[in-house]
Amino acid sequence: MMKNSLATKIFKYLAIFSLCILLFLFFFQVIFINTFYEWTKTRTIKNLSKNILITEKDTSLYDKLDKISYKENVCIELSNNEGENLYSSRGNNCRLRTKMIKRKFILSNKKTKTYDLVNTFTKEKSIMSATKLSDNLYIFISTSLIPLNSTINIIEKQLIIVSIVVLLFSIVVAYFISKRLSNPIIKISKAAQLIAKGKMSTKFETTSDIKELIELTDSLNSMKVELSKTEELQKDLMANISHDLKTPLTMIKAYAELIKDININNKEKCIDNLSIIIEEVDRLTDLVNDILTLTKVENELDKLNKKEFDLIKLIKKVINHHNIYVIKEGYKILFIHTGIDTLIIEADKKKIEQVIYNLLNNALNYTGDDKTVTIRIVDYDNYFKIMVSDSGKGINKKEIDHIFDKYYRSKKNHKRYIYGTGLGLSIVKNILLLHNYNYGVTSKKNKGTTFYFEIKKEG
Repeated sequence: MMKNSLATKIFKYLAIFSLCILLFLFFFQVIFINTFYEWTKTRTIKNLSKNILITEKDTSLYDKLDKISYKENVCIELSNNEGENLYSSRGNNCRLRTKMIKRKFILSNKKTKTYDLVNTFTKEKSIMSATKLSDNLYIFISTSLIPLNSTINIIEKQLIIVSIVVLLFSIVVAYFISKRLSNPIIKISKAAQLIAKGKMSTKFETTSDIKELIELTDSLNSMKVELSKTEELQKDLMANISHDLKTPLTMIKAYAELIKDININNKEKCIDNLSIIIEEVDRLTDLVNDILTLTKVENELDKLNKKEFDLIKLIKKVINHHNIYVIKEGYKILFIHTGIDTLIIEADKKKIEQVIYNLLNNALNYTGDDKTVTIRIVDYDNYFKIMVSDSGKGINKKEIDHIFDKYYRSKKNHKRYIYGTGLGLSIVKNILLLHNYNYGVTSKKNKGTTFYFEIKKEG
């Protein structure tokens, strides 16, 4: 299929449009002018017949009829039911032999009728409208149809000259309009091609005052910003995953060599080294599982399996699994649910458990020196709010908008996760989106951070 530029397309359409208008004018002014002329004349005399209301003895209006006849260039005659003329317009052009036609109309007892007439002497065509005003009064209005052949010839010649001038003018105008409309789009297209080649510093610009082009430019600039963020996050993601894969692999190799070369005869050290290897393998397994989970959730491959369960009981279960940090490292995990002994919700139990687990894990990683993490459930009018808070340094305002992005970490405040893989909050976000739960984060500097989500009450 042959491709045409936008400028060529616009130029063609405008030129064709101009040509169509000229053809319409030619047909209307030359081909159909006689038909239109006759239709106009017929309509004029019919309207006059309807609007002239007189009676048989109303002779005072004869002067008025003369004026109408002169003004509208028509002939007016009044007759009784015997066909006798009561009034006739003055002028030679009104001398038509219509006695037989008038008599025929009177006998037909019709309300109105239009007749085509031809003068036997001059061969001039006329039309006459006959109307019955009363039982003894009839009005006949006629007008001649002046031949338009000479007029049509003049119009035809004039139209040919006008058409050539208008067509040339239209071509010039179409050219400049096509250029004016296409140039901004061509610039946008070239900018898009540069971005496609990886030149993300390219900016979409337009000098056009067309609203849609301005909106398109703004939208593309916004898209470019988001693409830049995505590209940067992708690079960070690959760097972080590579780091998290490399570290445990290096440790596994090192401890395996240590067992082989040094500790092969020391059973106790072998067991310690093997325990470290097992822990590092577990870390690798967690990382791979989190990546798979995030991929499945993001691509909606993992469907929800909703059922009713007690959220408070589930949270207690997750807290219990983290008691090892309470016992060994002195952490405090507080669970506050004042006035709420049970909270039955309908959701995917495994996924909500993962949300609580990841939020608690994140809070344990970033809590302050008091090593305290608090989980709260607050009962509002239309929803329950579940909050997981730490007492750490807080999150910068610039970072809050990105905190749920996968593997997002501030470059200036890079912190190695103590527990988890760095994908936990992104998994939380996607699970909560699947459940259509509102979620968010609030943070105060040196006072801690609170992650929350809201569950609407049924009914």
